[in-house]
Amino acid sequence: MKILLTGANGYIGMRILPKLLDMGHSVVCAVRDEKRLSVDAKIRSKIDIVEIDFLDDPEKQQVPKDIDAAYYLIHSMTSSVTDFDEKEAQAAKNFNMILENTQCQQVIYLSGIVNDKELSKHLSSRKNVEEILYKGPFDVTVLRAGIIVGSGSSSFEIIRDLCEKLPIMITPKWVLTKTQPIAIRDVIQFLTEVLGNKETYGQSFDIGGPDILTYKDMLHGYAKVRGFKNWIFTVPVMTPKLSSYWLYFVTSTSYKLAMNLVDSMKMEVIAEDNRLQKMLGIETHSYEEAIDLAFKKIEQNLVISSWKDSIASGRIKKDLEDYIQVPKYGVLQDKKSTPIQNEKEVFKNIWRIGGANGWYYGNWLWKIRGFLDKLVGGPGLRRGRTHPDKIFPGDALDFWRVLLADKKSKRLLLFAEMKTPGEAWLEFKIEDGVLYQTATFRPKGLLGRLYWYSVLPFHLFIFGNMIRNIAKV
Repeated sequence: MKILLTGANGYIGMRILPKLLDMGHSVVCAVRDEKRLSVDAKIRSKIDIVEIDFLDDPEKQQVPKDIDAAYYLIHSMTSSVTDFDEKEAQAAKNFNMILENTQCQQVIYLSGIVNDKELSKHLSSRKNVEEILYKGPFDVTVLRAGIIVGSGSSSFEIIRDLCEKLPIMITPKWVLTKTQPIAIRDVIQFLTEVLGNKETYGQSFDIGGPDILTYKDMLHGYAKVRGFKNWIFTVPVMTPKLSSYWLYFVTSTSYKLAMNLVDSMKMEVIAEDNRLQKMLGIETHSYEEAIDLAFKKIEQNLVISSWKDSIASGRIKKDLEDYIQVPKYGVLQDKKSTPIQNEKEVFKNIWRIGGANGWYYGNWLWKIRGFLDKLVGGPGLRRGRTHPDKIFPGDALDFWRVLLADKKSKRLLLFAEMKTPGEAWLEFKIEDGVLYQTATFRPKGLLGRLYWYSVLPFHLFIFGNMIRNIAKV
């Protein structure tokens, strides 16, 4: 079958893409920016790519007319706390219009479990998208899931941060809300097995793992798998706003996502309809098995995708191309260079920068800068990096965003997503046996210039030692 995969660069899209290729399908990946499709050359050679923004005029967007089915994996929850529901509705309407001129027979949508009369804004939006898709010129199969547990998922990373950082927790009462987590590999199995299955056309199904747990149970279950104990005490006084700040400062989540998650965590999310599991004969993994499987992926450096790499989680609101040309005028720069002996090994050092490997000098100063950034609403160093030595354009890298990662020209270009009174770029390049390192800052007014000169003394020894340590092999 020929399949249109929307959200191909998202958490679910990156997981299902290799599975669809292994099944022998022809896949067309729909992404806003082709350069952001974080796949290696082997996979890229097997797929077609179309650049589409489903929030733009649908008459300007085109997809192949001969597609047989499509996955709708477009969500906007990390982009806003106010109008993400409007964006999701508009994207779904545009999607329907774009597919009117194709031969698409089935659209598969991953939604959220909706079994409360009073839904959170997040779940209400998912339900509204379902209703919009059902009006499209195709048959729809909707899979409704709750908490998805897997390496790189927002739920897993939040639970991981809470348990690893806080052995004793004072938590809001929503930790007593019941939910039904499901392993990411089970979600992928459901998504692929309903493809082309006419028994599922025009229907919505709940999917979940075998365990019904409170969020408190999930925190304890994580600690059990990891081999330590934690103590959790609940209090009834944490408002949604305080709860969101609590998640934001303790975990790797963004404040926008924290707000939307807290809003949803007040609702019970339990799979009431198990027809699909029986129909397909799928045996799902327990919550503790899902945690164990996630850590096996992490330990083997096999994390395919992470929610943290979403562009919506950072500062960039346009295409990467709008930032990739580093300005030359009206900027302040710190330029350094050093001759190198072994280009291959130095290049490896550049590609490993950030995350757990750190920044080659003064990591405690970088951590302080990250903490200060988080205090004023920036990402801080919470995002780390998805893979220890692989980088793709669009990836999050601590409080930077990767604009360019070109192995041929041996060039890495980063854009700062920290809160600053201006715009900042950091570039590394190897050319003719010399390593060049350039920090560029375009200040906004007097405040921006005062900021640059206030941190200049730190730049003198941080950036100087950083390039020297990168050059060491």
